[in-house]
Amino acid sequence: HDEPTQDDRAPIELDQTSVGRLSRMDALQVQAMSMAGQQRRRNERTRIDAALVRLRTGEYGDCVVCGEAIASKRLELDPTIPTCIRCASGGG
Repeated sequence: HDEPTQDDRAPIELDQTSVGRLSRMDALQVQAMSMAGQQRRRNERTRIDAALVRLRTGEYGDCVVCGEAIASKRLELDPTIPTCIRCASGGG
């Protein structure tokens, strides 16, 4: 599957006569993967939107927890990252 469809997230048919046990398990796995992918995309969009707000307000690059500058290497790895390494590891 390249792109999940609405059919991938539809309830799985439990009629034993139309779908065998292994086919049903495969369909459940495809459904779970599709739903997880959809959630990842929503989370990524939320992180991007939050980073854009920080950019507009002049707070981009500053840790949202402690206010210190986030290392440029950290931002290069993930431009949406909201925290410095210290706060991300629980040391803030």
